[in-house]
Amino acid sequence: MNEQWKTVVIGGVIGAAFSLAIVFAFGWFGILPGASDARIHQYLVAHPEVLVDMSDQLQKQQADKEQQEHRAVIAKLGLKRFFNPSVAYVTGPANAKNTFVEFFDYNCIHCRNSVATVKKFYNAHKNDTRFAFIEFPIFGHDSTAAARVALAARGQDNLYLTLHFLLMGEANTIDTNLLFADAKKAGLDMAKLDAALSSPGLDQIIATGHKLAEEARIDGTPTFIINGKMHPGEISDADLKTLLK
Repeated sequence: MNEQWKTVVIGGVIGAAFSLAIVFAFGWFGILPGASDARIHQYLVAHPEVLVDMSDQLQKQQADKEQQEHRAVIAKLGLKRFFNPSVAYVTGPANAKNTFVEFFDYNCIHCRNSVATVKKFYNAHKNDTRFAFIEFPIFGHDSTAAARVALAARGQDNLYLTLHFLLMGEANTIDTNLLFADAKKAGLDMAKLDAALSSPGLDQIIATGHKLAEEARIDGTPTFIINGKMHPGEISDADLKTLLK
């Protein structure tokens, strides 16, 4: 937990939410009911680590509650919704033991910070994991344009992921020039790509992805769903190991 959050929590507990601190202190540290406010205040001042422990526990409880809610929503929707080719680029065995879903935006810095982990996992598990890569452009026109080009690339000799990882590996904003430079670098036939970009179906796929995200209560990128467990934000090797347990 970052220091800013700890400061906010500690300040709030000491001030407006002091009674909440009393309740937890009773349960965790054996302070008997009926103790005076002065005694409790004295104890907490003498043991400030109590407040940090309490705020950590509160944050963990909230995260657990949110995970349970996310899993319930995903279970209600059904994982098949996320592996529908009308919304996702799907690859890997249909009967795979593990499933991996990512909602992403090519201009999302946190998606890019996760790409090394994603690419490493994909290369190691592409034959035993079912993957769904879902375009979820939320950072404006350039992001939508990048999503459209990536979708248009789906029909060319499995070059979608080649382009995908090239775009995710960029340090700069994916504008039109960089977008088409990476498309050429990926080995795409530019004439076929240009023809595919005229399809109205591309915008429908993006719209369907946004609708699915809304139903799944996803509002940011990246968001991962690993074996039915949601993980919003950047992901690491350690995170994946935990989620796959």
